[in-house]
Amino acid sequence: MPASPIEVYSWPTPNGHKIHIMLEECELPYRAHPVNIGKGDQFAPDFLQISPNNKIPAITDPDGPDGKPISLFESGAILVYLAGKTGKFLPTGDRERYDVLQWLMFQMGGVGPMLGQAHHFRIYAPEKIAYAIDRYSNEAKRLYGVIDKQLSKNKFIAGKSYSIADIAIFPWLRSWENQGITLTDFPRLKDWFDGIAARPAVQRGVKVLADLRQPITGDKEREILFGKTQYQKH
Repeated sequence: MPASPIEVYSWPTPNGHKIHIMLEECELPYRAHPVNIGKGDQFAPDFLQISPNNKIPAITDPDGPDGKPISLFESGAILVYLAGKTGKFLPTGDRERYDVLQWLMFQMGGVGPMLGQAHHFRIYAPEKIAYAIDRYSNEAKRLYGVIDKQLSKNKFIAGKSYSIADIAIFPWLRSWENQGITLTDFPRLKDWFDGIAARPAVQRGVKVLADLRQPITGDKEREILFGKTQYQKH
């Protein structure tokens, strides 16, 4: 009997692409449902039932660990779940597993938030604040340097094998120009980046919902994403 598809509620952002790539790499059946964050779909009651922090992505797997449906939010948690479900891209040995998990947390706690701030102040902020632009552009360069150094010792982010750490970090580096980065300044990172970008499953994953995304240009979209709508009770 064919497996029931995983329902994926997402948008073509770095955090969304993590899950699209993982599902493609694991060859799991899934259906992608667009959550247009520029229009406020993330505040819909049905979406908040599975993602109470009103952020994409979120999933519902009809075949959860106990054979019953399970819903999950937070992209890092979803990656760990899918790795456990399939036995792929997360080692079973304790030492190797924790190596991967620490670099996954590095993405969740550092790469995502800091590069997101770099994007915001360099591209989206209505007022160009030099202090903020410098602070987050410099932090972006520092993080790229950390990754480049790590890749001087390993073929992949967390060792010899491709893992959810690579899947988590890669989508955040695709907009390196917007982060004030010159990729050739980090040659080992560039080689790794080019190798990940060439993977067929990655190429499929970054195309998921991509045709729906449009540049954020209107005041209404900016207000929904960055203004008071974010802080209202939903």
